[in-house]
Amino acid sequence: MPSADNPPPSGSAKAWGGVFREPTDRRVEAFSESVSFDRRLADEDIDGSIAHARMLASCGLIAVHEADAIAHALEEIRAEIADGRFEFTAAKEDIHLHIESALTARLGDTGRKLHTARSRNDQVATDLRLHCRRAIDRLDRGLLELQRAFLGFAIREQGLVIPGYTHLRRAQPVLASHQLLGWCEKFDRDRQRLGDCRRRTNILPLGSGALAGTSLGIDREHVRAALGFEALAANSLDGASDRDFVCELAFVISLTAVHLSQWAEEWILYSTEEFGFLRLPEGFCTGSSIMPQKINPDVLELVRGKSARAIGNVQSLLVLLKGLPTAYNRDLQEDKEAIFDSIDTLEAMLGVAAPLVAGTAFDRGRLEATIERGHLDATSLMEALIAAGVPQRTAHETVGRLVRHAMARGVALADLTDEECGREYVGWTPSLRGALGASRAVERMASFGSTAPARVAEQIAVWQRRLA
Repeated sequence: MPSADNPPPSGSAKAWGGVFREPTDRRVEAFSESVSFDRRLADEDIDGSIAHARMLASCGLIAVHEADAIAHALEEIRAEIADGRFEFTAAKEDIHLHIESALTARLGDTGRKLHTARSRNDQVATDLRLHCRRAIDRLDRGLLELQRAFLGFAIREQGLVIPGYTHLRRAQPVLASHQLLGWCEKFDRDRQRLGDCRRRTNILPLGSGALAGTSLGIDREHVRAALGFEALAANSLDGASDRDFVCELAFVISLTAVHLSQWAEEWILYSTEEFGFLRLPEGFCTGSSIMPQKINPDVLELVRGKSARAIGNVQSLLVLLKGLPTAYNRDLQEDKEAIFDSIDTLEAMLGVAAPLVAGTAFDRGRLEATIERGHLDATSLMEALIAAGVPQRTAHETVGRLVRHAMARGVALADLTDEECGREYVGWTPSLRGALGASRAVERMASFGSTAPARVAEQIAVWQRRLA
């Protein structure tokens, strides 16, 4: 029987090699290895293995001192990997076999007992769920910091009125704080989706075996509690092969990346000479190799560009899964690079987003000098006419004619005389001028969720409590 002193023959050097008479072709080893990217699961693999060993000891499947020895050796291996002293090779396929091989080299038969009542199928599924769960928590913290940065910006810019746009044309005036808090709403939905995804990720598959479970008397609840999972996978076939949580996390990341891309695009526009609304921190801009005057928003452009990677990874994962029959298939090895890349990409985006927001300021002088352009108060005047009893469609048409007259003269609505306004609306009174002007239009707002100063102040207070 093979042991530390009596190793298996060369044809069965793999963990699965007992039935084989020929060694694996080196070209196949190079083609099928995954340790070049799944080595980042080392911590999760070790955490899962220690919990598994403790469970085996509690069930009498291995001795307590053997579980202690396994745990101690695994911590030594963890330290070697962290310090860069651990040797990786394609011949050992993946991180799981690397760690098990190193463990067996230290402990002999005691190390060989660790794989009792588990398969690499449920082992890697457990590792990946642990990894995604931890990534979700980090991403949530990153989004929280970004929300706090937007909230801080909103507090700094209270009272500032800026143009609101639809179709990228000036539409109605809004408070800058109102628009900034809108990003807090988007990122809050992203955090909620992460939380939902975390609940479905936080299911323990270990104990499912390769596909059918095990005849050995294990205690899956013991491992669940040790690793902090909320529930056990109820079907061993599904538990060992389910990757829904990977696709879901990739989608949540992609939608978050889309929100970041929308923000980046808006601020790229707002910081141009043509808009001139924002001053970006120069530490988050770059220059040109040929044009000395350029201060380019490269960080925002890269945020916008990197969102494409996150979107593409969702497609890759869905196509990977669409043709797989029940239970584990080796295709699932290909899920890791996509989800790792999505996680890395969003973490990188969040890492620059929050400090960029914190260092940005509105150009108040330019905004205040140009806020009356575009007749942003037209809707405010229309609603004042409605309040005076004019049917909405009539009020809309009436104000449209006034806007056309003001455009012809090159003036704001407030610059039209009472006589001019009276020709378009016979019921015109000077009191209707209270609806004119961007600031007055903002102040007249009243509905919940609107840009009314009182409503925005309420929302700032709400967000301060929520993000404290």
